[in-house]
Amino acid sequence: MKKLFVSAGIVFVLSFYMVAVQAQEGSTYKSGIGLRAGGGYYDIIAASYKTFVTEPGAIELNLGFRPYAGVYSSYNQFHLSFSASYQHHFPIGSVEGLKWFVGGGLTAFNTFSNNKDFAGFGLGIFPTGGVDYKFANIPLNVSADFRPTFAIVRPDYYGYSYFSTYSRFYAGNVGASVRYTFR
Repeated sequence: MKKLFVSAGIVFVLSFYMVAVQAQEGSTYKSGIGLRAGGGYYDIIAASYKTFVTEPGAIELNLGFRPYAGVYSSYNQFHLSFSASYQHHFPIGSVEGLKWFVGGGLTAFNTFSNNKDFAGFGLGIFPTGGVDYKFANIPLNVSADFRPTFAIVRPDYYGYSYFSTYSRFYAGNVGASVRYTFR
């Protein structure tokens, strides 16, 4: 029991030290890991990893999923997706830690369903834009983005659109991310 308390104490002290170091670093960060909530066809929640490869340029990777309920629940539908994007950041005025970004990316997803029209592999490309904010006193980053997706490959169902039954474009993919940051 004593070893457990000592181990927990060491972990607590090291965690506190890391948070204190992060707080001193201000509004810049090298990498962040967290969650992205989105409104895309292919994911509703995703693990999100973002890392800066240059000062203005970052790579964001997302591994997400989306179960369907309601109208499509009888199809036992589930989506698993992976997205990667490049984002080029620009500062916004004099607000330290606040940046806007533009870029583009690729998404690959698979839909698992007992209805063959819904099941299958999909691949899409997207331009992206949004805002990114790193808090100065805590190791936390938040961002919001817009990713209108163009399907290159899709299951049959993904041809559905309110405007055309053969549409390969989905404009409703917006998301918000929260990440713990590392220097």
